[in-house]
Amino acid sequence: MQKLRNYFESIGFANKELDQVLNAFTLKQYKKNDFFIEEGKTSKHIGFIKSGLFQYFVIVDGNERTTYVSIENTFISSVLSFVSETPSLESVRALTEGEIYLISKIALKKLVNELPKFKDFYIALLENAVCGIASTRHDLIVLNAEQRYEKMLREEPHLLQHIPLQHLASILGVTPRHLSRIRSTIR
Repeated sequence: MQKLRNYFESIGFANKELDQVLNAFTLKQYKKNDFFIEEGKTSKHIGFIKSGLFQYFVIVDGNERTTYVSIENTFISSVLSFVSETPSLESVRALTEGEIYLISKIALKKLVNELPKFKDFYIALLENAVCGIASTRHDLIVLNAEQRYEKMLREEPHLLQHIPLQHLASILGVTPRHLSRIRSTIR
């Protein structure tokens, strides 16, 4: 629970409030290919990744398309499903063995209602997710693959160190071969 403790301490939680937040989470282990959420099922949790890589993906015309990969010390959720309590439009699964601290919607709402600081945290988490989704949508329309790769190099270089190339290519909307060409020209 130390990673989760460190995270919440770093954003200002302490003492009883910190204990209350930490007690709302449970640790779940995932084997490679276990699902955090499957398309068509309603997401009931948000998680904080203790370890592992988790792939967001959709199936289009029978082909798997990676939309994002989450790494340790970040939050994970099928946001639309979790917030709207509707079936997920995406799947999220473990690319490696991993562990996630989970909080249910019921426990989260209780913390939001009881702790103003947690409510602020949750609003910021949602705002960050919305901004990230809007930015990705914009980039897919406006930027070409090379520009999207350069942007990822600038803004999220840590992801490039962890994401398998085939998933990175899918996120950028190119083939692995095209990604290799992009990488060789940008270095």
